[in-house]
Parts: sequence; structure tokens; C-alpha cells
Amino acid sequence: MIYDVLIIGAGQAGLSMGYFLKQSYLSFLIIDKEQEIGSVWRKRYDSLVLFTPKRYSSLPGLMMEGNVDEFPKRNEIVAYLKKYATSFSLPIKHGTEVIRVEKTKNIFHVVTNRGELLAKQIIVATGPFQTPKIPEISQKLDHSIKQLHSSQYKNSTQLQDGAVLVIGGGNSGTQIAVELSKSKEVYLSISQKLKFLPLTFASKSIFWWFDKLGILHANRDSFIAEKLQQQGDPIFGYDLKELIQKGKVILKTRTKNAEHTTIYFEDGDTLKVKNIIWATGFYSNYHWLKIKEAFDKQGNPKHIRGVTSVSGLYFLGLPWQHRRGSALLLGVGNDAKYLCQQIIKNVNSM
Repeated sequence: MIYDVLIIGAGQAGLSMGYFLKQSYLSFLIIDKEQEIGSVWRKRYDSLVLFTPKRYSSLPGLMMEGNVDEFPKRNEIVAYLKKYATSFSLPIKHGTEVIRVEKTKNIFHVVTNRGELLAKQIIVATGPFQTPKIPEISQKLDHSIKQLHSSQYKNSTQLQDGAVLVIGGGNSGTQIAVELSKSKEVYLSISQKLKFLPLTFASKSIFWWFDKLGILHANRDSFIAEKLQQQGDPIFGYDLKELIQKGKVILKTRTKNAEHTTIYFEDGDTLKVKNIIWATGFYSNYHWLKIKEAFDKQGNPKHIRGVTSVSGLYFLGLPWQHRRGSALLLGVGNDAKYLCQQIIKNVNSM
């Protein structure tokens, strides 16, 4: 069988795409290397809470259950994604890892660990969180130091007795630092000044205000979006700020080097700890996609709103694919709807 569309990835992007394709006449299949829906979320740390309320954390066609102004926890997201897939009877093939994708004439050949699949069009919906990014200096540290990437961290029981250094000032790193401060001496290494925003303002979610002010809908090439991208992501909520003021979390400058049991910082300071959490983000990994013209010299997808110059090849769920929320639950549905329209146009022109 040759599918009209094959979606690689059954996370929030792939599920959103499936929702819109389900309403079309096109045959499609979603494949994913994990064994069940929500596995990526389930692997995240136990205390994870989204900073977007349920009102802004739902995919197209199905609102998350409960108070729409509550902030969903990790397990709620897992349950919601499972319900989403079953509610719309999305065709998903689990345990299917892509080994290689090539295109010959007008057909994509997708080689997986469970055989080959053929499709006229494919959507890469693997998301931005693929290969953990851990600096090479980590290899210089003594084996007596417990090191985890933020994607491996679940809770404090994984760590040794003694102080912990969290490296990375994004929302994941700061949430982990806040949690660990309850039981450990915590240091947080950051490369730039932290910027805090409230979770709520005047009894409304900050994202409600972003919505009303048009920030959520600002296209990536707009003046507002360019400013937001230059500034980087803020830290939502003031828990960390209060802990820093109380000395419960101690800020350090950018981590510059490491040797044996010592960490060296940009300001010349040093530190010895028993545990390190690398909250340093992820690399995109498309080694299996054997279509060179789809990428720039840095290996990043070349696209306009997810549409590439390779006929039939699309990307979905990339950061700032079109708007700030393109890689998040709150915005991926908008991009999925657009791509579905483009795919149908492409099919009709064949």
C-alpha cells in the first residue's frame, strides 16, 4: 500500500496532524518508535507542571478536562494525549523506528525496524527534543560525580548526598532547581540574566494577556516576534526568584570548564559538587532523512511554515515554525491545520 501521507512521530505534533487529516479523504498513518502515546512526557521529571493553563495546553478538537485555568501536571498531559488519540481513532503504529527515508521519483521510501513503508508525502513531526545536548566538558569530570541530563532526571532519589549544580537557566532547569532546593544545597549556572514573568496577572493567566495583546499570534517575521526571539524565553513564576533572594538557590555564572571534581565558571569562581543536572537542551537529529536539499549547512530544516522545497516533504512542531507556540501544545494545532491545507493542494495538483 502507498499512503497519501505518512506522519513520523506520534507526539502532540503528529496527533494534531492526524486530527486534521482524519477530516480529509487522504489515507494516512502515524508511526512512532515508542510503545505508547505520551511516552516522551512520561519520561520527564515527576514534578513537571506546564506554565500554560489547560485553556492554552489543548490540541484541536478536544479541551483538557478540569478547570481550564489550572496548570496541567505531567501525568495529566500523558492521559490527555492518550484520550486524544483514541477519541479521534487515529491510525498509529507504535514501536516503529525510522532507519532511513529516501525519495525516488514521487514516492518516499521509509525503511523502519518493522519493514518498509511507502508514501506520496511525509510529515516529520519528531519535535525539537530529540538528542540530549551535553557539553564535552562533562567528560572531564570524575566518575564520583553523578551526572544527569534534564531529560533523564525524574526526582531527587536519583542523586547522591551532597550539593547539586543545575546547569542551564531555562524553564526545565529552573523548575528542577526549585524542586531540589527543598532537600539539597542547590547552585544554578546561567549564561544570561534571568527574566521573570508572573504565571498570572489580575487573576488571569499571563498567556490570556499574551493572547489578548496579540503576542501569541505574532508571526515569526513580525517585529514583535523578532524581539521575543532576541530576548530568549522568560522564567514563568516567581518561585525561583524568591529562593534566590532567600539564599536557597545560589546563582553562578556560565559554566566554562571542568576538571576532575572542580567546575570552573566564567567569572573565575570554582565549585565542587556531588551532582550535576545538565539542563542544556537538545540537538535535532535527522540523520535518517537522506534528502540533503531539505537542510541548510548547519543541518537545520529549510522550510517556510513547515513546507520545504522538496515536493511532499513537510516539518511540524519546530520552535518558531510560524509562531512562538509552534513547538508547544498551545500552538502546534495552528501549524497542523495550515500544513493539511497545503498537503491537500499538493495532492490535487498531482
